Amino acid sequence: MSNPQQLRYSKEHEWLSAVEDGVATVGITEHAANALGDIVYVQLPAVGDTITAGESCGELESTKSVSDLFAPVTGEVVAANEDVVANPELVNTDPFEGGWLFKVRIDEEPADLLSADEYTAFTAG
Repeated sequence: MSNPQQLRYSKEHEWLSAVEDGVATVGITEHAANALGDIVYVQLPAVGDTITAGESCGELESTKSVSDLFAPVTGEVVAANEDVVANPELVNTDPFEGGWLFKVRIDEEPADLLSADEYTAFTAG
């Protein structure tokens, strides 16, 4: 399993892209997607919603369980990936590209996000 170096990661297994014009993309990691199993339903925050770092902002349902989606940052949702709502398996097959979940205009970036190497170490153990 490879975690892209340019992303940052939360201990709740979300990834965050580099911020461009105040906006970052959020998804779940390959580690999380594999742990969940086949994802069959995705509930995302709506465009315009305000999300708060560390709080639940959506839900992922798999054949094994239902898991909360946690916001890695605080801000306003500016886009939701309707492709994953229509085709939840994208989260399993392409978690770092087509399986992204939403975009958020960041108010404040938390200091506790992990680098790819730190996240790999965290999940190893």
